Amino acid sequence: MERKADRIEHPIEFGANEQVQRKRVVLHSDDFAAQSPFLRLSEDWFAAPGGFETHPHRGMQTVTLVLDGALHHRDHTGADGVLRTGDVQWMTAGRGVLHSEMPYGRERAHTLQLWLNLPATAKMIPARYVDQRAAAVPVQREAGVERRVYAGNFDGVAQPHGSEWPMMLVEIAMDAGATCRQAIPAGYRGFLYVLEGKAKIGADGRSITAPDVAWFEPTRGAAPTANDTIPIVAEETFRALLYAGPPIDEPVVAYGPFVMNSVDEIRQAFTDYQTGRLVG
Repeated sequence: MERKADRIEHPIEFGANEQVQRKRVVLHSDDFAAQSPFLRLSEDWFAAPGGFETHPHRGMQTVTLVLDGALHHRDHTGADGVLRTGDVQWMTAGRGVLHSEMPYGRERAHTLQLWLNLPATAKMIPARYVDQRAAAVPVQREAGVERRVYAGNFDGVAQPHGSEWPMMLVEIAMDAGATCRQAIPAGYRGFLYVLEGKAKIGADGRSITAPDVAWFEPTRGAAPTANDTIPIVAEETFRALLYAGPPIDEPVVAYGPFVMNSVDEIRQAFTDYQTGRLVG
C-alpha cells in the first residue's frame, strides 16, 4: 500500500558552544513510544578545538553519517580511525563504551548522528563497531533518481544493517521534476529527513521542504515480508535520508548518555561509570 505522511516536524536550531560551531536537533521529542525505535538525531558542524571528547554510552546504538569533512574516532578498546564524507559508523554501545568523536586535523566535520534504541535483551551485550565506507555503499539509479543504500533492500540492491536492531538507511537524491516510489517494510516506522530542496510525498502528496522531517507509521497487521511504498515527487533538486525500523514496544528511560528500561538501571549505569565498571 501507499503510505501517507502521518506528521511533519521541524528541527530545532542551536548556535555555537564549546563543542560545535552549529547544532541542529532533528529528532527532539521525549515521546519515545511515538518514534520508537529512534531516540535522537543531531546534525553537527564542528572544527578544532571543538568536538566530542571522551564520553560514555550504554544501552543504545549510534549511527553516524559524515555529510562532509572528516571525523576522528577513538574508543576504550584502542580503536582509532577516520571517517570521511559518505562514510557511516554503526556503533553498538551495549553494556558500555567510552569514545571520542573529534574533527580530523584542520578539517571541519559535518555529521548526522542517530541514537537507535536496543531491546532489553541486547542492552548489556558487548560493544562493537562497524565502519562502512562510502565506496562500498551500493548505488541504485533510475531516471533522475539516485539511491545510496546504507542498509536495507530496494529493487535488487541489498545491504545488511550494521546495527543489532534492524534498520533501513537510504539516501535519496532526485532531479527537479523526477518521481519515485520508495519501498519500506510494512512493519517499520520510518522518517524522511530532508537535506535539500522540496518535494511532495506520500499518498496524500504533502509538501515538505528542507529541513523538514516526515514520519510514516507502520502498517499494523501486515505480513512480515510485505512492503509499502512512499511516493515522492521532487519539485526542485531534492535530497533526503530515509531511516526506518521496527518499533520496540518497551519502556524507555533515558538520562544523559544512557538509555535503559528503568530508573534503577540508569542509576546502575552511573554507578558503573563512576567506579570504572561501565566497560569492564
